[in-house]
Amino acid sequence: MNDIELKIRQLRKELDKHNHNYYVLSAPTVTDREFDDMMKELQALEAQHPEYFDPLSPSQRVGSDMSGEFEQIEHQYLMLSLGNTYSEGEIKDFYERTARALVEPFEIVAELKYDGTSISLIYENGELKRAITRGDGTRGDDVTANVRTIRSIPLRLSGDNYPSRFEIRGEILLPYIEFERINRQREAEEEPLFANPRNAASGTLKQLHPSIVAERRLDAYLYYLLGENLPSDSHFDNLAAARSWGFKIPDVIRVCKTVQDVFDYITYWDTERKNLPIATDGIVLKINSLRQQRTLGFTAKSPRWAIAYKFQAERAETRLNSVSYQVGRTGVITPVANLEPVQLAGTVVKRASLHNADIIAELDLHAGDSVFVEKGGEIIPKIVGVNTEARTFMTCDRIGFITHCPECGAMLKRTEGEAAHFCPNEWDCPPQIKGRIEHFVTRRAMNINIGPETVEDLYNAGYVRNVADLYTVKFADLMRLKGWQEKSARNYLESIEASKQTPFERVIHALGIRFVGETGAKRLAKTLVTIENIENASLEQLTAVEDIGQRIAQSIVNFFADERNRLLVSRLKEYGVQMQLSEEQQTLRTDRLQGLTFVISGTFAQHSRDEYKALIEQHGGKNVGSVSGNTDYILAGENMGPAKLEKAQKLGVKIINETDFLNLIHEQ
Repeated sequence: MNDIELKIRQLRKELDKHNHNYYVLSAPTVTDREFDDMMKELQALEAQHPEYFDPLSPSQRVGSDMSGEFEQIEHQYLMLSLGNTYSEGEIKDFYERTARALVEPFEIVAELKYDGTSISLIYENGELKRAITRGDGTRGDDVTANVRTIRSIPLRLSGDNYPSRFEIRGEILLPYIEFERINRQREAEEEPLFANPRNAASGTLKQLHPSIVAERRLDAYLYYLLGENLPSDSHFDNLAAARSWGFKIPDVIRVCKTVQDVFDYITYWDTERKNLPIATDGIVLKINSLRQQRTLGFTAKSPRWAIAYKFQAERAETRLNSVSYQVGRTGVITPVANLEPVQLAGTVVKRASLHNADIIAELDLHAGDSVFVEKGGEIIPKIVGVNTEARTFMTCDRIGFITHCPECGAMLKRTEGEAAHFCPNEWDCPPQIKGRIEHFVTRRAMNINIGPETVEDLYNAGYVRNVADLYTVKFADLMRLKGWQEKSARNYLESIEASKQTPFERVIHALGIRFVGETGAKRLAKTLVTIENIENASLEQLTAVEDIGQRIAQSIVNFFADERNRLLVSRLKEYGVQMQLSEEQQTLRTDRLQGLTFVISGTFAQHSRDEYKALIEQHGGKNVGSVSGNTDYILAGENMGPAKLEKAQKLGVKIINETDFLNLIHEQ
């Protein structure tokens, strides 16, 4: 082994250890800066020496931008759901039923029921091989590429006393702090908010782009081992062993000897769970002995040796004082309920989103109503009903949705088939103007070093009325503003200059075209290459771009049909903002695979699956996840999925190997 390979292996080992310390043990031993420096060193060495590529390297946890639909994998062990109860009486029935069936002493392991999305992880020889969702219990989606980005899941195990092959199951979760961060970001982008952490985790795990999964910082709590050669007959002891192998096993699991022990556990966690960093919705009870589990067996839907006790959702009753309306950067009007402050799930709730006019009508809200409020997923306050019996002659009139913009007075519009009302006065409505500027300067867009307060100052001073005006602000203008110093003015101007090098796909995203998010912007940039091509594209040309549907395409056409937007883009181009793919990106593009559709299956030696997907797109081809009569080629590696092979042979789809494919694009 040479010095370079030795250094790469050493860095990987160190980074794996630090990942475990930070994400599993919550006890980091290095600073973030030290960790980042080691990661950069590893990434640089791996880039210079691709012959040492390893899909399990900690550098691969950032995820790839490539997409692909999910392959269906059959579970070796059925992945059934648990029977639920909300009654302590039914818990007692479960205990007594188990005692009658076993006719011998038994223990119950009590665990928290995590409100996420179920996952099954398969390890072979200490390495993560597969990650499969529950699916229908018999088959699930292979989401291995996404799960590899979750830093609390070990890619390689510690020690050497684990079985050669086993399965461990658990829950993929989104911590509250990350859920709130993502929803703040989505709100700024005027994208629909996630209702709760569980929906967010589930939606994230099914993303077609692992890089998006990596950005959302999912977590995983694991709670059940399956396999032929497990360390112990005790479920509790097996989890202790798994913890020593590097898995994040909750430390709140308890062995209960009596039914009273179970009730004590439930009582404690019904309150204490509100202090946890993740969402829980109940308690899971399992018979500890695996032998006894096998004796008890299964019903058609669930195991007889386990049951889930669900907590009641916390609800409060309070007074609805009024409804106010917020205007977003794309003009969408969001109604907000202003409530008499009330304590709920550990926080004081004063406001709750009402989402749109339909929700208000469905609830039949009146000002002064006594309303029931819950927290969806323990986070987002929502009104779930009205105490109509509490209405008196003092209750005010029924609340009707406003007809005019509360900021500029324009008549609101509502597109057929959409829930939201919006203000069409995009060029003269102050919140929309400032909102578009705030979106333009964000880190994920143009990364200009100002925040909402500065945008407000520049707008109020009359210096900036649209995003192009940001590039005309002078040093002297800034020095006339209250609170600005020479250093902050220089920083702004340097940031403006640096933004001119922002890649084209981020510029498209920064323009704030309604419904065009980061993924859509990337697709438009890669496919249409220049802003002129996007401006002049027809509806048909736009919908031909991957991930661009009718609604997004129509929004793009509408945006560029407005001469003011064309002038805005022209000014940005004049000021030096990048309005086409870089020459390097364009040079790598060819049309050798134009019009050809590929399915990739198996594992490969010369490139990773994601790298092959990138090559297909780079040369004009299209990636799909399933075989059909429209598939031109299957690029097959080792261990090609048998279902895909059978379907390809049935449909007569041509199967090619790595060498064949590289010959197609002339890389051999």
